[in-house]
Amino acid sequence: MTAAEPMSVQDATFLHVEDDVTPMHVGGAAILAGPAPDHDELLARFASKLHLVPRYRQKVRFLPLHLGTPLWVDDPHFNLDYHVRRTALPAPGGERELHTLVSRVMSQHLDRARPLWEIWAVEGLSEGRWAVVSKVHHCMVDGVAAADLMSVVFDRDADSAVDAPQPWSPEPAPDLVGVVRRSAAGALRPLAGVRGAAALLRAPRRVLAKGTEAVRASRPFAPLLRPAKATSLNGPIGPHRRWTVARATLEDVRAVRETLGGTINDVVLTAITRGFRDLLEARGELSEIEVVRSLVPVSVRAEGERGVLTNRVSAVFANLPVGLDDPVARHTEIRGQMDGLKQARGAVAGERLVQMAGFAPPMLAAMAGRLAARLPLRTFNTATTNVPGPQQPLYFAGRRLLESSPLIPLAGGVRIVIGIFSYDGTLTFGITGDYATAADVDVLARGIEAGLTELLDLSRKPPA
Repeated sequence: MTAAEPMSVQDATFLHVEDDVTPMHVGGAAILAGPAPDHDELLARFASKLHLVPRYRQKVRFLPLHLGTPLWVDDPHFNLDYHVRRTALPAPGGERELHTLVSRVMSQHLDRARPLWEIWAVEGLSEGRWAVVSKVHHCMVDGVAAADLMSVVFDRDADSAVDAPQPWSPEPAPDLVGVVRRSAAGALRPLAGVRGAAALLRAPRRVLAKGTEAVRASRPFAPLLRPAKATSLNGPIGPHRRWTVARATLEDVRAVRETLGGTINDVVLTAITRGFRDLLEARGELSEIEVVRSLVPVSVRAEGERGVLTNRVSAVFANLPVGLDDPVARHTEIRGQMDGLKQARGAVAGERLVQMAGFAPPMLAAMAGRLAARLPLRTFNTATTNVPGPQQPLYFAGRRLLESSPLIPLAGGVRIVIGIFSYDGTLTFGITGDYATAADVDVLARGIEAGLTELLDLSRKPPA
């Protein structure tokens, strides 16, 4: 990495949409077998890995009046002890106490004057366990890249030795003239798109093919022209969060898929549909709601980009049929929708919109980002993101990772979102809710678990 690297337009958007009630960091809680390492060993473990993730020693530098693309620069005052913190749970150290801690930690904004990440080592969990709560700004990394970081922080062997930290000294930050020059280079990136467009004009058949593909791929976005049904899932949010977890096993999900067909994601979305159905019924709204419209982020990272710490995400939209009483009918409806989106290449449409955003000057992109943060209030009700993780045991300082649950941020008047993470045969659903308006997120969590149980029971029944 250079001494001053321009931030991409999409990464910068996650900074621009952040405001007093919308912290835009991602993270989660990893539960490990105990006992916890002492603080010196904890610091040594992270220090030995930092050379593999140089972004974690960099901070954001903005131009006056946001007239250019923000830059990544080395933090000359980087202090690992500031970012790696230690705390403990009150007795009895159960899920309630852990979830309360995670909710409070994730409600606090990261300090923009420093590298945008924190790690909290949490002692005092029941059964002799401990936890690592991670927190990193979305402008640094998307969900798929965050999963790749697991291979950096965690080990595949329980007896892995601690490597000596590699020497590091910060690159001197450029002066104001240098900052403006580098930021301008980032702002002029759209000219490459213009040159690409000119090249396409010299190949009319390719233009026609690309245009046809874009029109076909944009069809899944047509429903967004109609506002989503008004529910208590949307509305103003406050600065505080609630967080809870639902659990399943990949073995059970695969058993359902083998019987009912479709994909693992289809089964997961069907279980989530049951969760929202239970939530809306408890709120007395189910009789008025037929579907809950969900944003489903999709990675468009090329295979060669695995491990690159930037945001390469697009999105499709799914209508969760909460109005259907039959779980098999819910699965059939969701499977049909997702198959249709694949055929229409809905994720490609989202990527086209991302590319179009690159044609906006940075200040316009910032304005568009702030506007986009408010659009969900009229376009969809929730977001559901599924990130695959490693399917073999991992270790940290010789302690086995037992479970890892994600947390994704709220934005734009969406009051509840769900992140799903798979690890070593398990699935965890990290549910983030607005503190003031989603006090009942546990109803959603238990509904998701009940939804998978009912699908599993149906899959085990002998055919009529």
